[in-house]
Amino acid sequence: MLHRRIYQFLIVYGLGIGLLFGIKMTLGLSDYVIPGPAGVWHTAKAEFVRYIGDVLDTFFVAVVGQVLSILMALTVGVVGRRATWFGSFIKVAAYNVQAYPIVAIAPILFILLGDGFLTRLVIAAMICYFPLLLSIIGIMGEPVSDIEHFYRVTGRLRWQLEVKIRAFENLNKLTTVVSGSATLAMAGTIVAEFIAANAGIGYSIRIALYQSDLSKILVALFIIGITLSFYQGILELIGAGVKRAWAAG
Repeated sequence: MLHRRIYQFLIVYGLGIGLLFGIKMTLGLSDYVIPGPAGVWHTAKAEFVRYIGDVLDTFFVAVVGQVLSILMALTVGVVGRRATWFGSFIKVAAYNVQAYPIVAIAPILFILLGDGFLTRLVIAAMICYFPLLLSIIGIMGEPVSDIEHFYRVTGRLRWQLEVKIRAFENLNKLTTVVSGSATLAMAGTIVAEFIAANAGIGYSIRIALYQSDLSKILVALFIIGITLSFYQGILELIGAGVKRAWAAG
C-alpha cells in the first residue's frame, strides 16, 4: 500500500510537470513564466531542506487537526446514527453546515484568534470534520442486518456492540475515509497559512507567489505530495493491521 501510494504520486507529479514543460516548449515561453528543468533542479537543491522543515510544520498541524476532527466526527456520528429526532437533527445540521465553505470564514478566525498555531489548527479541523462526519454517519447508520438480527432477537445487542459490528464490517470504508481526510486536513492548513499565517509551507508558497517563482512552488508541491502519500500509505497499513488483529481477536 505504501509503495503504491508513493509511485502513484510520482507518476501524477511527473505527468503534471512534464505537461508544464511541454507547454513551455510548445509556446516558447521564457524561464520567467515557466522555468526549465535545470532551473527547477537548482531551486530544489537550494530550498529542499528549508521546505522540508516547512512541510513538517504544516504536516504536524494537519495531523493534530485531523485527529481532533476524527474524534469529534466519531462521537457525533455514533450518536447521530439512530433514526431518532436527535439523529435526524444532526444529519440535517451536518448537511447544511457542510454546504457552507469553511474557507470563507477563515478571515474571521484570523481576526479573532490571530495568525498562530490555534487558527491553523481550527481551520484544518473544520475543513476535514464535516466530510468525515457525513461519511461516518452514513456508515454507522447502515445496519448489518444479518449479524445484528441475532443479537437483537436474543436481547444482547447493546449500542457498544452495534457500533463495533458496524465499524468492523465497514473498516475498509472507514480507513479510506480517514486516509482521504488527511488530504483535507493538509489542504486546510495550507490554505490557512496561505491566507495570513507566518509559518508553514502555505506561507512559503505565498512568498514564492509574490516573487513569481514557479520553481519554488513546484518544489513545495513535490514535498507536500510525497509527505502526504507516505502518510496515507501508513494510515492504510494501520487500517489493514487493525482489521487483522480485530478478526484474530
